[in-house]
Order: sequence, then C-alpha cells, then structure tokens
Amino acid sequence: MRKKKWAVLLVSAVMVLTLGTGYSKPQGSLVRVPTASGSASYSNGKVTVDASNTQNGYVMVKYSGGVNKIKVQISKDGLTYTYDLNARNAFEVFPMSEGNGTYSVKVFENVSGNQYSQAFSQDVSVSLANQFEPFLYPNQYINFSEGSTAVQKGAELAASAADAIGVVNSIYNYVVNNITYDTNKAATVQSGYLPSVDQTLASGTGICFDYAALMVSMLRSQDIPAKLVIGYTGSAYHAWVNVYIDGIGWIDNYIYFDGTNWSLADPTFASTGGQSDSIKQYIGNGANYQQKYCY
Repeated sequence: MRKKKWAVLLVSAVMVLTLGTGYSKPQGSLVRVPTASGSASYSNGKVTVDASNTQNGYVMVKYSGGVNKIKVQISKDGLTYTYDLNARNAFEVFPMSEGNGTYSVKVFENVSGNQYSQAFSQDVSVSLANQFEPFLYPNQYINFSEGSTAVQKGAELAASAADAIGVVNSIYNYVVNNITYDTNKAATVQSGYLPSVDQTLASGTGICFDYAALMVSMLRSQDIPAKLVIGYTGSAYHAWVNVYIDGIGWIDNYIYFDGTNWSLADPTFASTGGQSDSIKQYIGNGANYQQKYCY
C-alpha cells in the first residue's frame, strides 16, 4: 500500500469524497472499559443481565447456576446471535450490533447432549449514543484491555501515522505480513472457539477469526470503529474486517488502497496469498462475500 496522496479517495465514477478531519489519534491508546453498573439490571437468581450501558452498544450477562454448558442468544428483527457463556459468577460482554431497537436476550442451560432449556429471557431497548459504539468496545469475540500486548503493539504501529488511514494502513500491513495462516488449526478448530489476540500476536499464527480479531482490536484501541464480520466467501465460512473512516463512512467492501482504489479488508486472504494481484482482485469483489454477522 502506498502512504501518499491520501487527500482524495475515488469512491465511484461519479462521487469524490475528501477525507474528514474529525479523527483525533489518541495519545498511546484509548480502550473503553465495559461496566455492569447495575442501573438497569434483570435477574432471576441464576442469571443476571446488566443493560445499564446499552447506549454504548453492549449488554453484560452473568450466570451463577450449577449447569456446565450455557448459551446466550441475542436476537433482533429475526437475526439471532448465539454465544457460549464461559464465565461463572462473572460478567461477559456481548455486542448489540444491529442498531437501535428492541433486542431479546435469552440464556439457556444444557439439559443433555445438544438439548437446552431456557433459563432466562429479557427484552432490552437499545438507543445508541451513536452508530459506532458497538464497534469501539471490547466484547467476547474481540477481547482486549489496556494491558493487552495487541493494544500496545497497535499504539506502536500508529505512532507515526498522520491520520486514520495511516493508522489503518500500518495495522493492516503488520497483520498481513507478520501473521501466518495456521492450516492445522483451521482443520481442527472446535465449535465455540474464541480468539486470543495476544496469543495470535505472540505465536505469529492464526486462522481467519484470529486475523480479524487482532486487527479489529488494534483499530478500536486507536479509536477507529471496526467490525469483525463473519459470513461466507463462496461456500467457505470466513471472517474479515470492515472499518469506518471519518469523512468517507463505512468501508464495507474496500480497504486495500493502491493510490486510487480500495479492496476488501480481508487480512487472511491478503496474507496467505502474498498480496498477489489475483488475491487483490478476489478480495476487491464484494460479490465474493456474504455477510451473516458482525461483532
């Protein structure tokens, strides 16, 4: 990627947008910390749902019962996100990533095998402070903190960048050039796997989920809204990245910048393909990707 001539981005044949000046790069990093303040809390003794900060795009769930396998479902407008709840007597953070409106939060206990029984249900009304809130905080899938090595590395990479595009460019190039795709892990990964961004950084290896989670963690800690997107490329289940640039908007189908055009933010394919022209053409074609969920 070239680092010059960022002033104007050609978005289409008929529209030219000038990069916004609203982005203010944090000193070091900016990590938002989810909290369960209890101002809007619902409980039945076994399950507690803290919805105190839904304006920031997340809900926190805690299970205190005795069942080993617990699932959380968060639904809105017919779309259901299903998670494993791994902590006990401690809150986990789940994003409200489908915008404003009413979400249904349900918790299920395992009965036997793959059978689950509903243990809790609560409707939660969400009115976001702004559209970016869900994509700036850490959550179960994009789990980072101020002390994370990934956050510190993100700050190091962003230090010399002049603007948001420079930050994205530095982080993207680092992930693409320094993380190797782990084919054995991809073949053996189990359902319910969660990325560890610090482990990915330390090992220098990962699957698409790891690539995307690492890049998104770094971007969010630099106050740049970013989505970890899960869906399909062809028939393969896959994870990639969307990012927001002030003055342009959500770059949903483009992130590789060659001086004129962007291509899709798919750090896994760009890395495994060595950023070849054929890979750039593939990831630059939004028709090759079908989004299912975003976190």
